Amino acid sequence: MALSKILTASIADGVLGGGNPTYSSISPSVITNDATNVTISGGSFVSIPRVDAVSSTGVIIPATSVSFTNATTIVANFTIATDGIYYIRIENNDGGAVRSTNADLTVADAPAWQTAAGSLGSFAGNFSGTIATISATGANAYAEVSGTGLTGSGNANCSISNSGVITTSDFGGSGTTAQTYTFTVRATNAAGLTADRQFTLASTYGATGGGQFN
Repeated sequence: MALSKILTASIADGVLGGGNPTYSSISPSVITNDATNVTISGGSFVSIPRVDAVSSTGVIIPATSVSFTNATTIVANFTIATDGIYYIRIENNDGGAVRSTNADLTVADAPAWQTAAGSLGSFAGNFSGTIATISATGANAYAEVSGTGLTGSGNANCSISNSGVITTSDFGGSGTTAQTYTFTVRATNAAGLTADRQFTLASTYGATGGGQFN
């Protein structure tokens, strides 16, 4: 094979330098403090480049590991203890480097559940009012994500607000026998990080009076 063809193929494979690398995006753009893989897209990456997260204060945090996919994709694993926003800097072995124009990587805490998993209590069928208020630190939205035991016809017939308040106008809906409803709620914070927790609610029939929280 001609030398020119070998050089062309090597550059395409990221073996030889092809000028400074370029940067276009990362995914995910929001991570927790735990070890997380971040996929970086760009161009002219050379196996294996150095990748750093650079804070707005200038603190440089090297990636724990970097894996080379090809000249346009690398995966960096970061464990960053300090919440904040970070620029991404990539440096090839030949010294060519690039830094993201914006601080594209956000490090934040996921919501931390304050309400214990499990039973939220038992309530008389057809009860109307507030069932419970659940809470996770930092969360600004709550939604049922699995189990479908909380919302909708045929289930507990409750609704949940973005502040974590569970209410009903007719607990148990058309149900006429005692039942335990199992459901999972996802708490989401402003950074888009989530935490899931499973809960149950029980209905009772034959008792008088309003809702009862056990």
